Amino acid sequence: MDSGNRGADPEQGPALGRVLDFMRLLWALDHGLQSTSKRMEATLGITGPQRLVLRIVGQFPGTSAGEVSSILHIHPSTLTGVLKRLQARGLIEREADPSDARRARLRLTAQGQMLNRTRSGTVEAAIRRVLAQVEPEKMQAVQEVLALLAEEVTRQANPE
Repeated sequence: MDSGNRGADPEQGPALGRVLDFMRLLWALDHGLQSTSKRMEATLGITGPQRLVLRIVGQFPGTSAGEVSSILHIHPSTLTGVLKRLQARGLIEREADPSDARRARLRLTAQGQMLNRTRSGTVEAAIRRVLAQVEPEKMQAVQEVLALLAEEVTRQANPE
């Protein structure tokens, strides 16, 4: 075990070392996100990732799918299924871009606008509560670590 350990935490399990302890927290976060997303689908009719896309389209009406995928740092093909489900549910609509008919612009429907409002029981609400407790300097450090980690795992997943 590395010297960064302070011993076992009864709520976290045995100390595993700096890297594995951090990975354990990431997996716990992933599990919580997945569980909350499933609960959101059951209660609100929309998953966490669908709501995130809905919120982005709500903030940037008339945005394109390519712009949304760029904002989310995901491949456009990953976004396609989410957009199709949101459109099938009547939450977003696509309209042709007046300057380029090959490109669609995304907008929320009236029903989509209702779901776009902040709601309890969402991943977003949990994050909002936690962020209210974190000092800005700590938040900056967390964002830097997560950005580096996202960049590294993306690089590892897509070696050149």
